[in-house]
Amino acid sequence: MSDMRKVSSNPHVRSKTTTSNIMMWVVIALLPATGFGIYNFGLNALITVVLSVGTAVLAEFCYEKAMKKPITIGDFSAVVTGLLLALNLPSTVPWWIPVLGSIFAIIMVKQIFGGLGQNFMNPALGGRCFLMISFPAIMTNFITDTYTGATPLANLKNGVEVNVMDMIIGRTGGTIGETSMLCIMIGAMILFILGIIDYVIPFTYIITFVVFVALFGGYGLNFSYISAHLAGGGLMLGAFFMATDYVTCPITPKGKVIYGVILGLLTGIFRIFGANAEGVSYAIIITNLLVPLIEKFTIPRAFGIKKAARKEVKKA
Repeated sequence: MSDMRKVSSNPHVRSKTTTSNIMMWVVIALLPATGFGIYNFGLNALITVVLSVGTAVLAEFCYEKAMKKPITIGDFSAVVTGLLLALNLPSTVPWWIPVLGSIFAIIMVKQIFGGLGQNFMNPALGGRCFLMISFPAIMTNFITDTYTGATPLANLKNGVEVNVMDMIIGRTGGTIGETSMLCIMIGAMILFILGIIDYVIPFTYIITFVVFVALFGGYGLNFSYISAHLAGGGLMLGAFFMATDYVTCPITPKGKVIYGVILGLLTGIFRIFGANAEGVSYAIIITNLLVPLIEKFTIPRAFGIKKAARKEVKKA
């Protein structure tokens, strides 16, 4: 009899959870932030959301139709990509910005690499970073009829006092979906309760970032300063809705911790020492690229017999 032991998963494991179920709940969890963004910034925000989501779905349909691939728009992943991209855009952008960003996100970041499950970075953030690099003036224009000054993070970086409570509620300038920490956390709680995301990545990310800011921010353990950093910009939206993307984050327990730590360190470096006030998008994109390396060194060892030991058994 052979000493080889074949270990494989049983074929009878079943679950009612599907990709479309998960994506649908992510969309629902994003509705509080989306609704507040539209309330906060008005009709322009609504138009941006509609154009971004509509273009993402249409781009996926047209590409798959042209390539004669199965149509997958029913899994809601394109809707999630379009919605996340819209929430990361200022309400002041012209109509073609969400259209161009969604096309890039769906085709260049997602479909060209094989579709859902094959993309190497978060498509929505890939689209946003592409727009940030290509059209920096448009993507950093947050002046509206309601908010005419700099964003809270920009003020914080320049040493100007900010109102943390306004940042928590969302009465500030910024992108459509990042202003209200309260609405983002409501959506995150929905995902936690349903078990769609776990606490490891977002909490490790946030804790690492807080430690970094306390050490290098210049204010020590100043509660107001740290709270403003947490409530400002896209940190919460990124931590709970984009860093936890199933496709682009590690699956190993140790890998998730390392992933969160790197995210926190990079975000802290970009915010404290970088030229811009924000840094979440680039931190997540860069760490997405490190995931294969992280998993290579954190994957558990297979349970079995070593080659050397197996040879000794055969000789005996």
